[in-house]
Amino acid sequence: MKNYLICFVCLLIITSGCKKNYVQISGILEYPVRGRYIFLDELKSNRFITVDSVIISEDGRFDFKRKVKHPSFYLLKINQNNFLTMLFEPGEKIKFTSHYDSLNYPVVITGSKGTKLLADYNKTLQKTINKINLLNEVYEKNLYKPNILEIIDSIENLAQGYVKEINGYTKKYINDNIGSLVSLIALYQQIAPNVYVMDPSADFQYFVRVDSSLFRKYPEYEPVISLHDQVREYIARTEARKLNLPETPELREAPEIELPSPEGDTIKLSSTRGSIVLLDFWASWCKPCRIENPNLVRAYNNYQSKGFQIYQVSLDRTREAWLKGIQEDRLEKWIHVSDVKYWNSVVVPLYNIESIPFNYLLDSEGRIIAKNLRGNEIETKLAELLK
Repeated sequence: MKNYLICFVCLLIITSGCKKNYVQISGILEYPVRGRYIFLDELKSNRFITVDSVIISEDGRFDFKRKVKHPSFYLLKINQNNFLTMLFEPGEKIKFTSHYDSLNYPVVITGSKGTKLLADYNKTLQKTINKINLLNEVYEKNLYKPNILEIIDSIENLAQGYVKEINGYTKKYINDNIGSLVSLIALYQQIAPNVYVMDPSADFQYFVRVDSSLFRKYPEYEPVISLHDQVREYIARTEARKLNLPETPELREAPEIELPSPEGDTIKLSSTRGSIVLLDFWASWCKPCRIENPNLVRAYNNYQSKGFQIYQVSLDRTREAWLKGIQEDRLEKWIHVSDVKYWNSVVVPLYNIESIPFNYLLDSEGRIIAKNLRGNEIETKLAELLK
């Protein structure tokens, strides 16, 4: 009898331990599409891999059960555009309700503190994105009005305010949740494709802070290892630049670029010697670039006759999109080149480009004299140089 009792207690402990390693999700989707699947993806390093799937019942119900040894990121997904990022912790029992078409905005989510924090952040981020999208609509509606330059200045000021606001919110969010894996996700949020809330250069201390906090706690978790490697690589690159380059970029000769124009002719950056040149990196898919383009048009019209030239390099995916962007923004007057390889373009590592729009102002000998001029800053600098 005594031996039987010991065995029963041991079995109870083992069973209890197993249950604590599982996460259960009980979900309800309102207005479901009959016969569709919902997927569960797990984050591995920097990509998600589908690990389970179930058919959504006619009344919108679904259930998942997943063994989880430590806090981990998962994606609850209908398709690539309809998903919810979740942070599972061992033993959680999650209850989830949302509209079928909007997993990212759950009506109810209980039983997972990390997932709730992620959902709350996403709601705030989406509000910022919506406000910026409204500014783009204002720009498009007023594009051909006589006072478009005043409107653009106003739009730029508002957009910069929105970006600054979400950047500050994200920093506070990271500080408030510095020991949680949700701080890792916050580092990589985007306002638009490849337009990040957190700047790896200006906000690098937050990348270091999150890395220092999480690497001690989760040294074997792939996404944490990936951040740790990125931080170390960035520090190494920064140190290398200090050793090999002047302390300031000014008066360094800009590296040569040789890329095709829309007509197929290869045009060298060095062919512009003798002019003050704005070397500008952009893409038709980049909304901040498109907002900035009218400033370039104005500067070119006012200073081209005095020795100013623009050499604009596109990071577009396709030639069609590139040419359409040039035509729509009326940029035909100056030099355009591109290898249409998106972020795989040869200029990205050559100029250490991490985001666009991005530009350098070059003197008549091709040396860098200013960097990342925006709005009226371009004309102010040109007025100084081309008196």
